[in-house]
Amino acid sequence: MSLKTLIVDDEALARSRLRTLLRDCTSPAAAVTAEASQGEEALAHLAAMDLDLVLLDVHMPGVDGIEVARALRSRPDAPAVVFVTAHASHAVTAFELEAVDYLTKPVRAERLQQALQKVERFLKERRAAQPTEATPESVLIQDRGRAERVPLSEVLYLKSEYKYLTVRTATRSHILDGSLNDFEERYPHRFLRVHRNALVARAAIRALERYDDGEDAEGWALRLDSVPEPVAVSRRQLAAVREMLKESR
Repeated sequence: MSLKTLIVDDEALARSRLRTLLRDCTSPAAAVTAEASQGEEALAHLAAMDLDLVLLDVHMPGVDGIEVARALRSRPDAPAVVFVTAHASHAVTAFELEAVDYLTKPVRAERLQQALQKVERFLKERRAAQPTEATPESVLIQDRGRAERVPLSEVLYLKSEYKYLTVRTATRSHILDGSLNDFEERYPHRFLRVHRNALVARAAIRALERYDDGEDAEGWALRLDSVPEPVAVSRRQLAAVREMLKESR
């Protein structure tokens, strides 16, 4: 069966080249179901069609390819995404957005065929999964050229320090270039704001206790499972923390 494919690129010649290359691809084959020259048009096709694959350019006027890929993340039945771009600098972002592959222009036929094979494997694995089996939520950590996915279920707290976040698990502390606000907005069911510079995992909270940090003898802090250090609670967030603890009893 051919992969039902949407080509998204603001350059007509780039779309035409991909169409030509796809005609020669077999095992699996790909059938171009639709094309789009901009992100808004692509999102309209994606809402109206049942697709297997999106060949997605990154740089486009208006809604770009990154925004299109982000919009697809919340859809469990979303087509596989393969970025096709002249800019190799977006490879890490593609990884974060769980793209199946990342092709740089000019695209070679053999490299495109490899990407289609990856897409076929990805779709087969997803379809074979049980309906209740969800892909674990995770955060991508990069350290000295190495990328590692840390399951969010293992994150006990996140702290904002200078320009980075400390991501604490029971065994390690990781450094992440990110935003506390982003985590708070995306995972309100998982993390609770306890300080302007800290979120804690709701499931890890063991106790709320008095805490003297040397500056505020009337302060409060949370004790968490699996880590010895307390996490300070600001006076502004104290009521919310107490309310959450009351609800969880």
